[in-house]
Amino acid sequence: MLYSMHEYAYYAASPLRAMAQLTRDFWGSKLNPAADTAVGRTLYASAELFSNVTRRYGKPEWNLDSIEINGHPVRVSVIEDWDSPWCRLLRFQRDPSDLRRAKKKTVGPAVLIVAPLSGHYASLLRGTVQEFLLDHDVYITDWANARQVPVLEGRFDFYSYIDHIMEMLKVIGARCHVVAVCQPGPPVLAAACLMAEDNNPHRPASMTFMGSPIDARFNPTVTNNLAQEKPFTWFRSNMIHTVPPPYPGVGRRVYPGFVQLYSFMSMNEARHTDAHWEYFNSLVANDGDGTQKHLEFYDEYLSVLDLTEEFYLQTINLVFQTFALPKGELVHRGRKVDCTAITDIALMTVEGEKDDISGVGQTQAAHGMCPNIPDGMKELYVQKGAGHYGVFNGRRFREDIYPRIRDFIAQNDRVA
Repeated sequence: MLYSMHEYAYYAASPLRAMAQLTRDFWGSKLNPAADTAVGRTLYASAELFSNVTRRYGKPEWNLDSIEINGHPVRVSVIEDWDSPWCRLLRFQRDPSDLRRAKKKTVGPAVLIVAPLSGHYASLLRGTVQEFLLDHDVYITDWANARQVPVLEGRFDFYSYIDHIMEMLKVIGARCHVVAVCQPGPPVLAAACLMAEDNNPHRPASMTFMGSPIDARFNPTVTNNLAQEKPFTWFRSNMIHTVPPPYPGVGRRVYPGFVQLYSFMSMNEARHTDAHWEYFNSLVANDGDGTQKHLEFYDEYLSVLDLTEEFYLQTINLVFQTFALPKGELVHRGRKVDCTAITDIALMTVEGEKDDISGVGQTQAAHGMCPNIPDGMKELYVQKGAGHYGVFNGRRFREDIYPRIRDFIAQNDRVA
């Protein structure tokens, strides 16, 4: 009933939300002579805050119409190259004439960024995509919201995820480079193992794992401890709920995005409370810069999607409880996943020193699991001072992490 109660609470708050919006418009109007008083600004800020906190956050837009290369604007088009009911493969195409004007002499190899399927939309990696576009043809996985997928479309589980990765690598063609951000680490590594064993011509030339729980036994975080302390049946009984109408996926059993969001926010409750208090004060002070940054962050952060029951529970079981891949016990469609099969796929791992979701050591465990990759094709990097999101976004990513990944990809493109 939790999902239905959540929907009921949203609609029940509609009259209050409408009143708040009217109050905000009244006290924010330039025609109101009292709008620019302390009382007027405070009432406006209160109404605006309530309206934003209680509204529905839809799927964010990419807003990547152009990037700047060598001081010149380069137009970007988003093209859908492949799709299934569960995912779209998006390609960010840079305008060739703009690239020539920007004097971009070399165009780097194709990169598939595998976005996490863990509650947020792929657009959370907007900053990641923007940096890679400076030097590469970029593809990204745009995972579907399970509540929008009709039950007749069937199931999507951990093994379906692996199949999707292999299919998308085939669609891109040749030997591109794959970058897995957080959650995708284990299934992407599994896909690479299977393709390497088959000597598949579309296996990646390199794989980069960023803040991924490849082996969650190392340096466990609060998230890891929860998965270990609670039995599997607890997750099935308490975290899975049924999609209510009017969503297309009505009747589907899911791990709701709003439950995941609450889990994320509860880990840093004081930080989010302070952020909203600062937003309120910025509204009162009419600080446009402060309010805009807050809105940009939370418009993305509060936009969440649902995961299918089977994918969520299998991830809990295989990645965080039984550690199937690092133990060599993962079986995909009747085939044992063997990490020693990888011999010519370069491997880079990136971790954040202060990552509170995937602790230091969990990602770099991939190096020990893939002993047959030559040492010259491996790179291990830990970013000082970076938390989980700092691994793939923000100043440290732009200045320190991305240049290393770019150079790593360039050095290992020779094996393609």
